[in-house]
Amino acid sequence: MDLIVTVQDAVTAFEDWLEPTSAELDAVELEMPLILADVDLLDAQIITLDRTPSELDERRLRRARRRALAERVALANRPVTASLPGGAA
Repeated sequence: MDLIVTVQDAVTAFEDWLEPTSAELDAVELEMPLILADVDLLDAQIITLDRTPSELDERRLRRARRRALAERVALANRPVTASLPGGAA
């Protein structure tokens, strides 16, 4: 019989270099409206998976698609004022 033993150092080892940098956090914050719009779109799609979409469902899907597309356009057209250190952007 083989014993299953966890390696505690490997499971709980978090070094400072594993944490996201402030530049990476800024990049995520910049993309947060798009992330939230995509989550709303996924929610609208999940609702309609097991049934035929009603008129309200179709409107919800169209609205979520338009919002996600608008956020993608806004993010793509946002001017780059300075490059973020650490390669995040």
